Amino acid sequence: MGIRTIKQAEKKTYRRDQKLTKTVMNIIDDVRTNGEAALISYAEKFDHIKIAGVKIDGTAIKDAYKQVPEETVKHITFAAGRIRAFAKKQLDCIKPLHYISDIPGVELGHRLVPVENCGCYIPSGRYPLPSTALMSVAVAKVAGVRYAAACSPPMAGYGTIHPAVLVAMDIAGADEIFCMGGAQAIAAYAYGAGAVPKMDLIVGPGNRFVTEAKRQVLGDVGIDSLAGPSEVLIIADGTANPVHIAIDLLAQAEHDPNAKPILVCTDRGIIDKSLTELERILKDLPTGDVAGQSWADNGAVFLADSIADAVALSNEIAPEHLEVQVDPGIERDVADKLLHYGSLFVGHYAPVAFGDFVSGTNHTLPTMSTARYSNGVWVGTFIKAPFHQFVSREGCRNLSVPAMHFAETEGLYAHRDSVRLRVEETK
Repeated sequence: MGIRTIKQAEKKTYRRDQKLTKTVMNIIDDVRTNGEAALISYAEKFDHIKIAGVKIDGTAIKDAYKQVPEETVKHITFAAGRIRAFAKKQLDCIKPLHYISDIPGVELGHRLVPVENCGCYIPSGRYPLPSTALMSVAVAKVAGVRYAAACSPPMAGYGTIHPAVLVAMDIAGADEIFCMGGAQAIAAYAYGAGAVPKMDLIVGPGNRFVTEAKRQVLGDVGIDSLAGPSEVLIIADGTANPVHIAIDLLAQAEHDPNAKPILVCTDRGIIDKSLTELERILKDLPTGDVAGQSWADNGAVFLADSIADAVALSNEIAPEHLEVQVDPGIERDVADKLLHYGSLFVGHYAPVAFGDFVSGTNHTLPTMSTARYSNGVWVGTFIKAPFHQFVSREGCRNLSVPAMHFAETEGLYAHRDSVRLRVEETK
């Protein structure tokens, strides 16, 4: 692979440690023991906000609409429509199956059964994240989830969930909303806590405490994935616009000090111009403190001898977000050769921001190279496909000999006799 490193990352990524594991374990145990009282206590301890209870009532939701500009509500509604439309198209691709086997008397198949209830986690930090509420709740409801709850931590200055997030949760179709966050929210979803019912599935990204909590409750409840720091990889050639490259790298870097922005380019001149533009833009960027740290610590730049080499490196890294900024005449061919990514953005006018907010695809995506074997949240995340088989007497006879042989080979004699006794009845 013809790749030269221009800038190497420090590779600061999410790591587990004994202190984190123990802290989260204690929080989970506290919530299991003390229920909603623990959630209220943690809101004061971690969020520095006193709440009377975690459940958000209808009056609070109506008040939230009054605090959010009409234009914001309009755009949240637009985004929700795009996300629902794409989820419905995905749902159309998933079909139940009933197959009359070529073995007489045997019918096989599967049904599509939505998860009965799920808890959607919407993180909070310096800024509200209404888009994440749409990505989880709206898709869950399209999938047919009967009860989709949403939660987010209280935000300073409001004493509860940020109004824009509350509005987004409501527009997305949340059945109930809870003011809670962190590992304690995951514990509440996993085991139930006062007003919060126990869930079958938890979806949504979060910080390392949330991720560790999801890891620890897995098995008692289903989860979508274990998220790490956000990532973008940009494949570019000599036709790319250095300003586009620079701002797209910074757009990912501003998420978090541990975000990973990566550029793989076949043109050294474009690389140099992009880095110059990045430093220029960074000086006036309102989120420059976070973006600058992320870029300095984790940004990486590679010069590829060819597009094929750039594609090979991308497939090895398997980034969360992948942009292709190459000659339009080859962009579709390049896209076809890319195998491992969470979400792909092709073209000089396709920034990650569209997928983050309004194009309709989901922004809860695999990180830390897990795109090599997994995908982001989609309508199928919320749907099970349990199998079924209808077997007549004739079918029982036709399958009996190989089935009994397998059972004897594996030393499972009750399995063998569960078939044998039925065959004997049919003689």
